[in-house]
Amino acid sequence: MIDTELRNIPFSPPDVTDAEIEEVIKAMKSGWITTGPRTKEFEKRIAEYVGVNRAVCLNSATAAMELTLRILGIGPGDEVITSAYTYTASASIIDHVGAKIVLVDTAPDSYEMDYSQLADAITEKTKAIIPVDIAGKMCNYDTIYEIVEGKKNLFKPNNELQGLFNRVIVMTDAAHAFGANRNGMKCGQVADFTCFSFHAVKNLTTAEGGAVVWRGNWGLDDEWLYKQFMLYSLHGQSKDALAKTQKGAWEYDIIYPAYKCNMTDIMAGFGLIQLNRYEFLLNRRKEIIEMYDRALLPLGFQSLQHYGEDFTSSGHLYLMRIPEISEEKRNEIIIKMAEAGVACNVHYKPLPMFTAYKNLGFDIHDFPNAYKQYVNEVTLPLHTLLSDEDVEYVIESLKRIMKEV
Repeated sequence: MIDTELRNIPFSPPDVTDAEIEEVIKAMKSGWITTGPRTKEFEKRIAEYVGVNRAVCLNSATAAMELTLRILGIGPGDEVITSAYTYTASASIIDHVGAKIVLVDTAPDSYEMDYSQLADAITEKTKAIIPVDIAGKMCNYDTIYEIVEGKKNLFKPNNELQGLFNRVIVMTDAAHAFGANRNGMKCGQVADFTCFSFHAVKNLTTAEGGAVVWRGNWGLDDEWLYKQFMLYSLHGQSKDALAKTQKGAWEYDIIYPAYKCNMTDIMAGFGLIQLNRYEFLLNRRKEIIEMYDRALLPLGFQSLQHYGEDFTSSGHLYLMRIPEISEEKRNEIIIKMAEAGVACNVHYKPLPMFTAYKNLGFDIHDFPNAYKQYVNEVTLPLHTLLSDEDVEYVIESLKRIMKEV
């Protein structure tokens, strides 16, 4: 018998155990709470997990993306392409560096950008593309690279670093996708640069935080690039605080006036324990997704496919569409689910619907497929604190509410 007693099911609380708490306490008692040995160890462990040479930990995925654009020398006069169906961070960082935001619609009935439109959007001013691995599922990078290789003749590098690529650079917003894989490659091994989020709602959290990794097969010195991220994230200072603790090593230089977005050892300690537990967390998310799919897909609900023969998602979000309902009806369903104690969400309201992007000249009528994805989308709770009984309660609540609306 299904339990009908009202439950309180939050959307995405962090899964924190005593082990994370103990590690944070150790960091605090160590006397080293800002960027230090735990941060360096976390970077090493992330690189090992992803299968790349180096990783840089920062205070957000947003910072990781923006610093990458800045290090690449992308700015005024340049264009950067991303999806209209994403969170604002994928696009706002383009504006931050002074480049022009170019938005591409999704493909019909898809959360991924329309790759034919992507090809048409590339011009002589295009310096980078920011694909979005939404909900933790990697994009079709084979197609993306075919497109950028096919447009090489248009690419005009502004500096030596861009010249190493000699084509449009692919920098992925993989905020959702840490641990995903496609065609035998892990997320982080495919795009030129890949930026992860460890925000409080993510699969692996450091409360706030992020990281950037890069492919090591295009002739750039990993150590040089790592040092660029260190400089850009710590005011352009030639030594970090850890290096300055060496005897007599107080003196430093400011190479250029840069930014402040480093990760702390408190955050990194949190992340180290989360990383120890990560395979369990991924497996539990898969179990929950499969429960939802078994119950809801036969009833006509549509969900993003997280698992297939050649890909495995990180299972970050359960994106679900309810065919043939209006935006108003969708919102009513979310309210009724909340009244039943189930917190739902929407991923995403397309960027052209927001004031900031309207003011930049974007119009949602130019992105009809993204709008169609949005109007009937509901994101169900998906996190590792959900019990099987909680998942059943979400399913039964949704089925009951659908009969009422």
